[in-house]
Amino acid sequence: MQLRYLKAGPTEHATDLLAVGVTQGTTAATGALAKLDRSLGGAVTRALASGDMRGKLTDEVLLYGGASGPKRVLLLGIGKAEELTPEVVRRMAGRAVRAAEKLRIEAISISLDGLSGVSAELRAQAAAEGAALAAWRFRELKTPSLDEPPVDVRAVDLLGAGNAQALERGALTGAIVARAENLARTLQSRPGNVATPTHLAEEARRIAGGVELEITVFDEERMREEGMHAILAVSQGSEEPARFIILEHRGGKRREPPLVLVGKGLSFDAGGISLKPPEGMENMKFDMSGGAAVIAAMQAVAELGVKANVIGLVPSSENLPSGRALKPGDVIRTLAGKTVEVINTDAEGRLILADALAYGARMKPAAMIDCATLTGAVLVALGHHASAVFGNDDDLVEEIIAAGDASGERCWRLPLWDAYRKQLDSTTADLQNIGGRPGGSITAARFLQEFVGDTKWAHLDIAATAYGEGDVPYLRKGGYGVPTRLLIEWVRGRAK
Repeated sequence: MQLRYLKAGPTEHATDLLAVGVTQGTTAATGALAKLDRSLGGAVTRALASGDMRGKLTDEVLLYGGASGPKRVLLLGIGKAEELTPEVVRRMAGRAVRAAEKLRIEAISISLDGLSGVSAELRAQAAAEGAALAAWRFRELKTPSLDEPPVDVRAVDLLGAGNAQALERGALTGAIVARAENLARTLQSRPGNVATPTHLAEEARRIAGGVELEITVFDEERMREEGMHAILAVSQGSEEPARFIILEHRGGKRREPPLVLVGKGLSFDAGGISLKPPEGMENMKFDMSGGAAVIAAMQAVAELGVKANVIGLVPSSENLPSGRALKPGDVIRTLAGKTVEVINTDAEGRLILADALAYGARMKPAAMIDCATLTGAVLVALGHHASAVFGNDDDLVEEIIAAGDASGERCWRLPLWDAYRKQLDSTTADLQNIGGRPGGSITAARFLQEFVGDTKWAHLDIAATAYGEGDVPYLRKGGYGVPTRLLIEWVRGRAK
């Protein structure tokens, strides 16, 4: 989509639809609203006086303009002024796009005036993100409708007075961040027969070439030479070969320790011999969501020119049942040298991450984050509203929580006490791959901790947040791209 910032007032720009935020408690048209009110012959005042627009988060009033300026004005309630955040602005922009789609309008404008509770740069970034995320739609595999094809919002102008340089910078950042998350959503949405490990590697190569990232892809022979037997064990039941993707951004000083991002790239998960029930199994194409987010975040890191060394690692395979598949009771040796007794082959994500984390730890990073659709138990713990975050360093965990709050991809910390490690004890190997039902998300994270050594590390369990029903105004049903924005925010914060 075309997205730009224009230093213009709400009545100075011709547009089919102008979205304007109204805070709760507004009883009279002032500032930018006053200019609109005059151009609309008092329509804003009437909407306020009637009670149709009270500024609550669910309030929407559509007004029609005159001969000049905006043809339509959409008043959107944005809640209390003191509670205005970038996420409120992000959702306001998403609501504007949804309204435009209903009206079959392809180009809209969003006023940034009246949002002064958020800094100029952040409000422009949030509005750009919300609009671009809302406009995304996955239609690669659908036959175009001849009856009434959907109308996409293809152009968004952000209007506002104030620090033009900061507003323009924010709009550009928001466009880059949203483009990255939309890339992750596209990769997520492709079915397992398209988005194979080989396909993910090819897409990573294409992206790397476009933004000047260094890329290395290990095939199975190279993984065997490296000792990545856990990834290979998960992959051995599939005809599709595994891949290990390494993306590198060299934006920091030459010998500066890198930041390492690790994403689970399980392109389809049937559970292996521990076969999943058939209901909902089609959603297991989303099991590579962590890997998609890391690939997408690396694209944005390169485009933004972040002054840090950042490395993205994506172990990718399928998990299917066959005569060659990994079996319950098998013992495998990992890259770290530890042996694992496989109790349940459907707990495979932690196996491929074990090798990836051990590989990342060898790079002596300043910090390492992994993200994975790892456990259904996290849905029971936190619902769909937050990802779980675990870590061995308090400061790192706090950084991630702050990045989640800023990006709108919130997370909540769960413990990693040593008592949980006992649930992973095995009589046959160094540890087993599951710890039973109690604390399932915690024991999964505790398993991963065994492979990071003394690296400062955090784990994001995104099983309940990576995809959903599209309950947020700027998201649709399907892949959400989580935690692409969080990872970008964290890396940018570290670079500063």
